[in-house]
Amino acid sequence: MQTNKRLVFLLEAAILAAIAFLLDLATSFIGKMPQGGSISLAMVPVLIMGFRHGLKGGLLTGFLLGLLQTVMGYTTIVHPVQGFLDYFVAFTAVGAGGIFYKQIQNSLHSLNKWRLILYVTLAAFLGSFLRFAAHTLAGAVFFAEFAGDQPVLLYSAGYNASYMIPTFIICTIILVLMLLTSKALIINRK
Repeated sequence: MQTNKRLVFLLEAAILAAIAFLLDLATSFIGKMPQGGSISLAMVPVLIMGFRHGLKGGLLTGFLLGLLQTVMGYTTIVHPVQGFLDYFVAFTAVGAGGIFYKQIQNSLHSLNKWRLILYVTLAAFLGSFLRFAAHTLAGAVFFAEFAGDQPVLLYSAGYNASYMIPTFIICTIILVLMLLTSKALIINRK
């Protein structure tokens, strides 16, 4: 029985990572940035996995998303460390929203929609902020030549905020609407 649960967990992570990759492809033309980055819905499936299985599920799904992007060649990589930060670290970090797993599950079970909205927003914010931080660090180190006279870290933060803030807002709205209308998406039946 334990083997079946583990297999289901791995299959869900793989399927949701593939859906995240496809959503990224389908929506990445919106707000496409010149040095990489765009407004995308790829965070939605990663966070759903975190809401279903907790931190481990979210982190694994985010890591698989970064791996898929890299293997499939849909990346802007100028240095291996930058590629690692922008794809593996950034998208794995999105799964950190799974830290709110218990609060979200409890909010759904108790039918407390305001608590659900709060915890989904906090989870999306945490995942978005950590992803933003990884992209900002990579940008400050490896795309400094685009900063001109501005402080490099400030330039990188502004550049990455220009698509991460709308991404956070859109993904949060979609997640809240999905979970308010279909809690079966993430209810964990043990």
